[in-house]
Amino acid sequence: MTSMKFDLHVHTNISPCSQLPLEDIIVQAKERGLSGVCITDHDTMDIRHFLQEGMQDNGLCVIFGMEYATSEGDFLLFGPYEQLQTGLAAPELLRHVEQTGGVAVAAHPFRSNRPTREYLVDHGLCSIVEGINGRNHQHENDSVGTWRERYGVKQVGGSDAHTLGELGLVTTRFPHPIRNRAELIQALKNGSYAPERN
Repeated sequence: MTSMKFDLHVHTNISPCSQLPLEDIIVQAKERGLSGVCITDHDTMDIRHFLQEGMQDNGLCVIFGMEYATSEGDFLLFGPYEQLQTGLAAPELLRHVEQTGGVAVAAHPFRSNRPTREYLVDHGLCSIVEGINGRNHQHENDSVGTWRERYGVKQVGGSDAHTLGELGLVTTRFPHPIRNRAELIQALKNGSYAPERN
């Protein structure tokens, strides 16, 4: 099996800031050579009401997560969080993710608007960060290098797509097949992947 290319950070029009219909994501992601996409709408996994998670008819793998906002940074969450309450403080959220077998990724950690607080990484509460975010300024992405050197954080990439033109511009390449949420979580914990700009 060849390696898989996932866009881990995609917003449908369930997110108030996005204009991207789910149907367009499924068709266009496959046409753009993606193996899979993660739907990470803001503070909700309501996408589950509109689509069956997993392998789609066209061969695209669609996995449900969410982008969870805290005052100390935003986090892409993958795990059993369909009923997760909003408003948790970052340390409480990250401990909950650890205890429930999920994965949290610090989204756009050096973005000027609500960056990820460094102590969360320093204290081992979050060890995976978005090394390339498609909506970031270059210097915001470049700044992640300091955490890679200091803390050995693992890096993923995601487009942060809110429009069709952004879909798949940044991805994460995994060496092994991913067909469902559990396999994605395991792959992220294993740590052999790399962000790519397409």
